[in-house]
Amino acid sequence: MKVTLKDGSSKEYSQAMSIIDIAKDISEGLARVACVAELDGEVVDLRTIVDGEHTLNILTFDSDEGKAAFRHTASHVLAQAIKRLYPNAKCAIGPSIEEGFYYDFDIAPLDREALDKIEKEMKKIVKEGATLERFTLPRQEAIDLMKKREEPYKVELIEDLPEDAEISFYQQGEYIDLCAGPHLMNTKPLKAMKLISSSGAYWRGNEKNKMLTRVYGTAYTKKADLDAYLEHLEDIKKRDHNKLGRELELFTTVDVIGQGLPLLMPKGVQVIQTLQRWIEDEEEKRGYMRTKTPLMAKSDLYKISGHWDHYKEGMFVLGDEEKDKEVFALRPMTCPFQYYVYKASQKSYRDLPCRYGETSTLFRNEDSGEMHGLTRVRQFTISEGHLIVRPDQMVKEFKDCIALAQYCLQILGVEEDVTYHLSKWDPENREKYIGEPEVWNETEEDIRQILIELNIPFTEDVGEAAFYGPKVDINAKNVYGKEDTMITIQWDALLAEQFDMYYIDENGEKVRPYIIHR
Repeated sequence: MKVTLKDGSSKEYSQAMSIIDIAKDISEGLARVACVAELDGEVVDLRTIVDGEHTLNILTFDSDEGKAAFRHTASHVLAQAIKRLYPNAKCAIGPSIEEGFYYDFDIAPLDREALDKIEKEMKKIVKEGATLERFTLPRQEAIDLMKKREEPYKVELIEDLPEDAEISFYQQGEYIDLCAGPHLMNTKPLKAMKLISSSGAYWRGNEKNKMLTRVYGTAYTKKADLDAYLEHLEDIKKRDHNKLGRELELFTTVDVIGQGLPLLMPKGVQVIQTLQRWIEDEEEKRGYMRTKTPLMAKSDLYKISGHWDHYKEGMFVLGDEEKDKEVFALRPMTCPFQYYVYKASQKSYRDLPCRYGETSTLFRNEDSGEMHGLTRVRQFTISEGHLIVRPDQMVKEFKDCIALAQYCLQILGVEEDVTYHLSKWDPENREKYIGEPEVWNETEEDIRQILIELNIPFTEDVGEAAFYGPKVDINAKNVYGKEDTMITIQWDALLAEQFDMYYIDENGEKVRPYIIHR
């Protein structure tokens, strides 16, 4: 057996070995701090047996993959502690996240006193130093095991897996969890853990499902690093816009008005007015024509655009489809309204591009658990534009939209704080989108080439596209480290057909325009 290491060196062994034993052969010190390994590009357990010729990279907590395995193991320790203290609790899911981990339980809400009690039990489990053992079961045996252990959420997860999926479990002491892994070899390294908070979370993120209790925590290899992180959390609480906005009397919220419906106070309105006048003047300089469209429309409009089929759950619907002759909805976006501004008169190729801009108030039925201050709200006002362009104008106009976005970021002093993302469709989830694969592949490649030409570093995110087209999302991290999308620019080669939009070309023929949503 031959193993090639990350530094290019090779080691040969006379027989198959586990990765942890290979790590010990390299260095006892490495074996002590190893979390997981990368075997031929795949992240695996240290308990994995290696045979044949492979490339191997042993990963510690300093790597993203090592942190993820470390904290995922901590989430299992949390679940084991919960099951000891609350035997009737049902376990849902418990992944690692960027700054730690969480686990969802079907259990009554937990206060700080309860979290401290659970944390104490977690420390006991770590001292026990149980080894994590991985095993697999056939589908029916896996279901039977989780039914026997009275874990209905795990049963549901197994039943949703493909028939031929390998169903793996991890066991530490008396606790068994459905899990793909990877995990640490045992619980001993988890000496610096802290449960941060608890909140509600719908099962599978669907508000129609049961509200579960989500427990957030974090874990480090050293207490000093944990203490530094906890100090950081205290610091960012002081810088949370939700706290500062109230102290500075920019906005407030009132229970009887409703969650996600902030009241802008006089100082906050001054800020809003200054921003609005600035961006509207800037858009006018760049050739935008202003529109002012209704705050609601009949469901017929959203059925034409596709929003009724793809986005109705996120809309505030006025009326009952079963009973009422007409059903309305508050607008979640202005694009279909502005299309009818375009359609009000016949356009020739000389009239394009038509750049429509509106400072629009929108309404979206956000989940209660998603809302925080002004970050996610149910009524908000944005600067948005819809550009109706000839196909030959699309690249230039798209670049100009990126230039406008960069100008705004520069003026506001945050141009260095953002990341760019090419948000693509998910070909494995076709029902979320309209249009054919060829159109999606072509338009995604167009955006990719634009970003490369503009020398903009970007990442590609599958499944984040709008239902009608790919987009560039410009994101920034908030004080809690979560990325929020500040600006989006969308390439739409499909909705013009839905609305029978066209222009007359130089040959007198009807031609479909392209649309940019900005």
